[in-house]
Amino acid sequence: MRTEYIKVEKINERIQELGKAVISGKNIVFPTETVYGIGANAFDEEACKRIFEVKGRPSKKPLIVLIQNKEILKEITCQIGEIETKLMELFWPGPLTIVLPKKKGCSISNIVTAGKDEVSVRMTSSEIGKMLIQESGVPIVAPSANLSGNPTGTKVQDIINELGNKVDYMIAAGDIKDEMPSTLVKVQNGTIYILRQGKVTKEALEQVAPVKII
Repeated sequence: MRTEYIKVEKINERIQELGKAVISGKNIVFPTETVYGIGANAFDEEACKRIFEVKGRPSKKPLIVLIQNKEILKEITCQIGEIETKLMELFWPGPLTIVLPKKKGCSISNIVTAGKDEVSVRMTSSEIGKMLIQESGVPIVAPSANLSGNPTGTKVQDIINELGNKVDYMIAAGDIKDEMPSTLVKVQNGTIYILRQGKVTKEALEQVAPVKII
């Protein structure tokens, strides 16, 4: 296959096309609020499976689901606790990913959640990410744009070297200097557990509830 490269300044005139591409199962490399991600329709099992194949990602590692607004949470999760609600109010949109119970019958497949009854969700602050979600009308999975085990996708040339002609589209907006991922948390018994440290610090989270790092 051949990757189509799109200049970031052309996004507005190509966004309708890219939204349709997401719906049809295509994948798109784009800059998020953390690193470059490989985006695909979170409701499309085959599109998500392809991301695992492109990255060489172990199937036991779940994918993070990006959303544009809280309304879609009604379709994804069956329960949002008081602490999770406060975290969303303080840190969304932004680089905080929250593990939530997965709603029974949710359109997000077991491939995305690695067979678990929970889903990792983040409301993105990425303008391009928000545009893709709004235009396609679906949440998007967006793991780092790199081969599994390699440094995260922050440098455009590295991404081209690793993923060129393995993905359908790539939106290049320059290198990302800050290589920190989103902070990944799960709330249990009134405590916030940090599963992955990232841009949102332990001290910031302690504004909401006690915090432990796993």
